[in-house]
Amino acid sequence: AGSDALGMTAQGLPTLERKGLSYDLEFLEKVIDQRKVHTLVVGLPKNMDGSLGPQGEKVKAFIQALLAHLENSHSDPSKLTPNHREAGKSPLNVIYWDERLTTVAAHRSMLEGDLSRRKRKENVDRISAVLILQGYLDRLAIQKKRTASENLTNGGKDHSPN
Repeated sequence: AGSDALGMTAQGLPTLERKGLSYDLEFLEKVIDQRKVHTLVVGLPKNMDGSLGPQGEKVKAFIQALLAHLENSHSDPSKLTPNHREAGKSPLNVIYWDERLTTVAAHRSMLEGDLSRRKRKENVDRISAVLILQGYLDRLAIQKKRTASENLTNGGKDHSPN
């Protein structure tokens, strides 16, 4: 999924059809470059008790491979985002987002939309990605509102004790 330019809404993008690590990394690099991605929100599968299981470990390993691939392919520092040009910094901000029950919510929304079983199967990953990204964008908007409200309350000054 990707967001609009203002970072307010998430939209579905074509789903990656996994064909092997090098293909997957190249595909994602193209999407990241074309969309000028600076933050990657990654659904992290967790067990219902909140612990990280084998699938979550696989996701983290894949993201590490992606970051290494991007650093190697972006040997020209001018192609990195401004916040990540320093040596040793990742070319992307990575946010891991708990994806528990996202697939259930995606299926529920598609059932409410009266999509056929075939259409639900084709779109479940895309809808899940939209739900994950929208959850992150909503949290970010709440944090921005809270910060703005605190700044107004404090008259724009830091009143914390030394």
